[in-house]
Amino acid sequence: MDALTLLHSRNSAPKLCEPAPEGEALDAMFKAAFRAPDHAWLRPWRFLTIRGDGRHQLGQLFIKATQQRRQQAGEPAMTPEDIDKLAAKPLRAPLIITVIATIKEHPKVPAVEQVISAGCAAHGLLLAAHAQGFAGVWRTGSNAFDATVMQGLGLQPNEEIVGFLYLGSVDGNYKPLRELALDDFRQDWTAPAQ
Repeated sequence: MDALTLLHSRNSAPKLCEPAPEGEALDAMFKAAFRAPDHAWLRPWRFLTIRGDGRHQLGQLFIKATQQRRQQAGEPAMTPEDIDKLAAKPLRAPLIITVIATIKEHPKVPAVEQVISAGCAAHGLLLAAHAQGFAGVWRTGSNAFDATVMQGLGLQPNEEIVGFLYLGSVDGNYKPLRELALDDFRQDWTAPAQ
């Protein structure tokens, strides 16, 4: 697949199944992630791969975090159905890569630029998965920003979750791609008269 076809056809997969990228395919994905724009070569990202039983443990961490948030907000406790649904979320794909932005103090590279770099690395992972015939979807939600989840995943105080990339093979069909009118999102800039 040529580069423009890859870029124009990448899409999120609503349902994923085995096989997930492993071995050389997974290595190629990380090599693509490492090509993200990275001002001052800070490498402001790291990745956690979660598969097998680790997905069940991630589900339990999601439950714990959600229960704590609900309790702090004075909301009712989760029902057994809520708990089952939350426990099953990480089981939607055979592989999850947690993309983490590692923010470093630097006089010329603000934190936002480092988070964007980690986001570009995440996008590189998704593009490289697609190029090799795999599929994925980028998810966040409340748990991506929850201190309990971050602590449970071993994040440091200078780190934050950019996203959970759910990866595998497409199960069924991709959702339809919407065509966007280019001129709805671009315009020529003209300097104001002085």
